[in-house]
Amino acid sequence: MYHTSFKNNNKKTSATPSGGRPSGGNRDAGRRPQSRGGRKPSTLNPSLLIKKAVSQEIVDYKSDRLIADLPVNEKLRACLQAKGFERPTEIQDKTLETLLEGRDLLGIAQTGTGKTGAFLIPIIDQLLRSPQKNYALIMVPTRELATQVEDEFKSMTNGLGLYSSCHIGGTNINRDLDNLRKKSHVVIGTPGRLLDLANRRALDLKSFHTLVLDEFDRMLDMGFVHDVKKLISSMHNREHTLLFSATLDKTQESLIGGILTNAATVKVSQGESTGDHIEQDIVRIGTGENKFDVLCGIIANEEYQKVLVFEETKHQVKKLCIQLNKAGFDSDDIHGNKSQNARQTALNAFKQGRIKVLVATDVAARGIDVSDVTHVINYQVPQTFDSYIHRIGRTGRAGKAGKALTFVS
Repeated sequence: MYHTSFKNNNKKTSATPSGGRPSGGNRDAGRRPQSRGGRKPSTLNPSLLIKKAVSQEIVDYKSDRLIADLPVNEKLRACLQAKGFERPTEIQDKTLETLLEGRDLLGIAQTGTGKTGAFLIPIIDQLLRSPQKNYALIMVPTRELATQVEDEFKSMTNGLGLYSSCHIGGTNINRDLDNLRKKSHVVIGTPGRLLDLANRRALDLKSFHTLVLDEFDRMLDMGFVHDVKKLISSMHNREHTLLFSATLDKTQESLIGGILTNAATVKVSQGESTGDHIEQDIVRIGTGENKFDVLCGIIANEEYQKVLVFEETKHQVKKLCIQLNKAGFDSDDIHGNKSQNARQTALNAFKQGRIKVLVATDVAARGIDVSDVTHVINYQVPQTFDSYIHRIGRTGRAGKAGKALTFVS
């Protein structure tokens, strides 16, 4: 169990193991704030949140072929090489020929494995061969992921005359309507906004021949299943479907079976489950301890370079971010009430190291792709174990070591 002692505001505070005697402090400050909307306390057993990282050498996959050897359009190969790509990643290497043949695919791969390139490379190749036919629709669960996918598409098609549009909640829908009047070879978006545009007859779902569902497990977690079903049911000319998920639950099999036809399944795994290379521990806050002071003392350590802190509600996220900035920690927050521009600004500042701490809600943080998050801190115990796994998965990306702490009252 995590143990630390430090001085902050001339007050000594310590986070102690279960059964230890906490030091004095503000009695009310250590209590878990009552969340809005009657949110029930978490019933997670704290013992599930303690786990040592697996000590093993991660062997990087190395393809036998170079990017120059890939059976794709030479202009696309040149763009990939210009981006600095030397060899395909494992998921790209194992799926390329299958996708170029037009076969449906179920890809099981974590974030950071190159799966965005795995579906973009064959789509771009087909567009270069037949630009009038192969229009693709890419559905993702979050605004941030949609923006990242479009950025990657643009960087892979620089100078190729291929165009994309991105449609996400929190942005001006009139701008979306204007963009859809222009020719886009690839349309990227979140299910809710795409369905809204389809209902307005601005998005012609019959025009798409290829469908990509990225981070499908998160779409289901976030309640998008009905929107996804409605969108797919209107894609009457769909010929090719690619579905990527970090996990595959047996409860999802029938749903996935109704989406894919004669699909190839490719699973990329390093023999680890989510969290195997993430050191997990709890910080027990005793009666009378100042919880915020404990947090400040922890993140003041030099090893805490890029810290993602989770709170349960939008109100709590905003409040904690204000407190952290007042305490001298450069911080920002992301939550559902924040505009897309403001969310992207905060995320960019976090990625570039201009802020040390990003405070977020579960939903806002899903889709965040920051490869070097050093620590995840759950300021409240998550409601479910699935939520906990998604949270801590923000650190320890692509085989890197990570650390996750959960505050327990």
